Amino acid sequence: MNHTFDSTVLREYDIRGIIGETLGAEDARAIGRGFATLLRRAGGHKVAVGYDGRVSSPMLESALIEGLTGSGCDVVRIGMGATPMLYFAEASADDVDGGIQITGSHNPANYNGFKMVFMGRPFFGEDILTIGRLAEAGDWLDGTGTVETRDVMDAYIDRMLQGLDGIDSDTLSALRIGWDAGNGAAGPALEQLAGRLPGEHHLLYTDVDGNFPNHHPDPTVPANLEDLQRLVAEKNLDFGVAFDGDGDRIGAIDGEGRVIWGDQLLMIYAEDLLSRRPGATVIADVKASRALFEHVAAHGGQPVMWKTGHSLIKSKMKETQAPLAGEMSGHVFFADEYYGYDDALYAAVRLMAASARLGKSVTQLRGEMPALVNTPEMRFQVDESRKFAAIDEVKTRLAGTDAQVDGTDGVRVTTADGWWLLRASNTQDVLVARAESDSQGGLDRLVAQIDEQLQLSGLERGEQAGH
Repeated sequence: MNHTFDSTVLREYDIRGIIGETLGAEDARAIGRGFATLLRRAGGHKVAVGYDGRVSSPMLESALIEGLTGSGCDVVRIGMGATPMLYFAEASADDVDGGIQITGSHNPANYNGFKMVFMGRPFFGEDILTIGRLAEAGDWLDGTGTVETRDVMDAYIDRMLQGLDGIDSDTLSALRIGWDAGNGAAGPALEQLAGRLPGEHHLLYTDVDGNFPNHHPDPTVPANLEDLQRLVAEKNLDFGVAFDGDGDRIGAIDGEGRVIWGDQLLMIYAEDLLSRRPGATVIADVKASRALFEHVAAHGGQPVMWKTGHSLIKSKMKETQAPLAGEMSGHVFFADEYYGYDDALYAAVRLMAASARLGKSVTQLRGEMPALVNTPEMRFQVDESRKFAAIDEVKTRLAGTDAQVDGTDGVRVTTADGWWLLRASNTQDVLVARAESDSQGGLDRLVAQIDEQLQLSGLERGEQAGH
């Protein structure tokens, strides 16, 4: 028996597709067979399985477990919850060797997919392609695994609350916070967490609904934060926190309703961390603001710019022993007093902790940041066969100039006006551009440089591509 996946489904960081079109029960079964085969060959035998609130998730969970047990792995079902709860189940249990979360993350409601962790490390890139090759060849081990159900919610909440250990309780009790779960999978954990946190908490949309009736659960899109901004304004709250569909990305606003972007959150976390761990390494992706890297250095830390992608960042953290990392997209990774994975609920707890320890409100911390002008993330369609080639052409052209170029992930060019970035997405047929300057005039000149390089490669920004 063998199986062939749709060509669009096996992606760089996860497996994702459209239910009933490119992804179904047979795919989930094949993923289970392949993952179990690889895990057993590596000496493991037990897999934790969780799923998000999408309508198709229970169907995929059932088929995935059939595949895992059919290739001889035992399964620990942790039920519906946020992706970081699955990561917690894998990281905290001595008897679990791998984990799979069924989730479509922030994709539209008709999508779903799988995020995986393997023997304590991210499972991505070549690992995912190997699942495809095993399926194609039918090269699966046979066996009969067992299935047990384990409730990890209470232990997960207990563990997150440790992020507030040692902090003055009066300071924490004075906090008033708004929360928006966006009808995503983090809702039930948020309800329990908020019930046990000090302070006053106002919650939106904690009912899990895979149709996302109130707004799409992607906190990097400003329109999705409008309900939270209204709540914070009406109740005069200190700040607000929002989550994506599976709870591994955080969005935030301050008491004045200003968005605190992923790199700005990292500035706050870094300042708190470096006050306790001088000289620590802090990693951010190539889309992050110059202000972040300068802020880390100014507080005695070692800033590292790295490739975009949660699996790539996690791997770099392990390599450099960095206690903190983050991305513009709202993935924040704490290895400082935590496990090193991206957990938006825990990141929210650490925002409370940072504000209390630094003795400044979140609004004050946001207000102290440099007033830079930047573009949103600009994404535009480019043929798959051209996207990496175009970046190479830009690199070649710039090599003959005095431009200051960082080629970590695409091309990041620093000029007197600021910086601009052009990189190829690993997961879609798009190029991503971003620019940042001290002034609007400077920003216009940077964007003109991006346009010039695209034109020289026979491309144009044209239509913006969606996520």
